[in-house]
Amino acid sequence: MHSHDHSETNAPDSQNRIALAFFITAAFMVAEAVGGIVFNSLALLADAGHMISDIAALALSWVAIRIGKRPPTDRHTYGFKRSEILTALLNGLALWLIVGVIFYEAMHRLFNPQPVEGLGMLVVGGLGLAVNLLMAWLLFGSRRESLNVKAAFIHVVSDALGSVGAIIGAVIILGTSLFWVDPLISVFIGALILYSSWGLIKESTHILMEGAPAGLEINEIERTVLQQKGVCCMYDLHVWSIAGERPALSAHVVLAESESIDRNEILMNLSRTLKAEFNIEHSTIQIETTHDMRPETEGLTCRPGTACVISR
Repeated sequence: MHSHDHSETNAPDSQNRIALAFFITAAFMVAEAVGGIVFNSLALLADAGHMISDIAALALSWVAIRIGKRPPTDRHTYGFKRSEILTALLNGLALWLIVGVIFYEAMHRLFNPQPVEGLGMLVVGGLGLAVNLLMAWLLFGSRRESLNVKAAFIHVVSDALGSVGAIIGAVIILGTSLFWVDPLISVFIGALILYSSWGLIKESTHILMEGAPAGLEINEIERTVLQQKGVCCMYDLHVWSIAGERPALSAHVVLAESESIDRNEILMNLSRTLKAEFNIEHSTIQIETTHDMRPETEGLTCRPGTACVISR
């Protein structure tokens, strides 16, 4: 017997926000590249090259959301929402790759300081900060709707931090001509990016490994189910999430042999309780009236402390 609640939430659509952030980033990247060519500025060209990674990240996020909206098929019965989690993981790993390049170049410049045009660096940093703050504002309200949007938001925030570092470095260079400050600030910004992206990589990996969603305690769910009248025990309990939202549950529930209660009534009570107390809207529960159906395999037995008395 199964209980399914497919109620949908009216969460705001973040697809348009990501698309707008994509076009803003692409336009600024083109402007930087043209300025770099016209003014023969390597700093502008380098920053334009860096923004290509942001454009790719936003494009991946937009495509993943589009794919995630496709309905389930015979071969993909869960649908395609998990494509957003895969994209979030790729974006997190891309951030680490970018940090690796930053660290490599920073170490090279620390030992071999190169002249930096402080005024140009200040102008580019200021413009970059304004653009990234605008994109952060666009994505801020949707960052909790999916892990994929969160990944795009972290990309934008990391760029904003880079712009702040560039502004600070430019001011110091203009005042002291200490060119090694530029790579030193880059290392600090890279460390912040690693710290902020670690949670993204950890969370996306946890979801892909079918881990229990954050905030849900398996033992607490089991205790709550066992408190329902007529329930003897439960086994083969699994709680997971397809895309970091709307957790799902599957389990076998054994009824007490001494009780005479309608199975459909117990199933409905369990479904309502799981939704009300744990926000589990999708539950698949197999109701059993005897332990004879339970496989005699390790990990599928009723846990100690339940109300079951099994005769051998």
